[in-house]
Amino acid sequence: MRDSTEQAQGFSVDPEEVARFSALAAKWWDAKGAFAPLHKFNPVRLGFIRDRACARFGRDPRTREPFKGLKLLDIGCGGGLLSEPMRRMGFEVTAVDASARNIGTAKAHAEQQGLDIDYRCATAEQLAAEGAGPFDVVLNMEVVEHTADPRGYLRETAGLIAPGGMMIVATLNRTAKAMALAVVGAEYVLRWLPRGTHDWKKFLKPEEVREFLAGAGVEVSGPYGVAYNPLADKWSESNDTAVNYMMVATKPGA
Repeated sequence: MRDSTEQAQGFSVDPEEVARFSALAAKWWDAKGAFAPLHKFNPVRLGFIRDRACARFGRDPRTREPFKGLKLLDIGCGGGLLSEPMRRMGFEVTAVDASARNIGTAKAHAEQQGLDIDYRCATAEQLAAEGAGPFDVVLNMEVVEHTADPRGYLRETAGLIAPGGMMIVATLNRTAKAMALAVVGAEYVLRWLPRGTHDWKKFLKPEEVREFLAGAGVEVSGPYGVAYNPLADKWSESNDTAVNYMMVATKPGA
């Protein structure tokens, strides 16, 4: 068994980033705690994933388990906020995180919910080296901006997509608006997030994501914006990609 302070290693791992989230591991499922903004953000992420996956694989979202028979990888899963609903939708879920503490929290919560999820303290590079996958859906949600080598990381994760499969990348745009809202506003003014959660210099422009994935055997669409309405206290899909956005990478079928 891994010690709770142990971290998975890989060229994409930034030890300082892993340590920062490890320190908050016990708070993942507190909807009013340090991860409250992520709990509010989750419904729009889930809707986006569900709709794109249903369209890609010809599944009916109205059924109880529309993705039964499909394999999904959740990279940088944290406490499992996406992994659990994905499992409930029928996916066979493998979820990895570089923080052993995060994985411990995720495993404990999934067991309480009676959900069988394959949680591993590992990196994308380790999965690739082990020959894991491929996966019909790869989730890369708010992770790439915390890696040490975003180009290498995105290309490595694209290699885990099964023929005919897809990868969803969610991140933050490197714009003045993102600095004002996602860093200054969220961390220093509103205090939604602990100070230092984000490094604006690591934010990626959509064209950089597209460039990093060029030649990786995938077709990239997007960006698709996500915006927050403070009056409704709700996130929704938007044409505004200046702060939060998602992109979809699909791999041709066999």
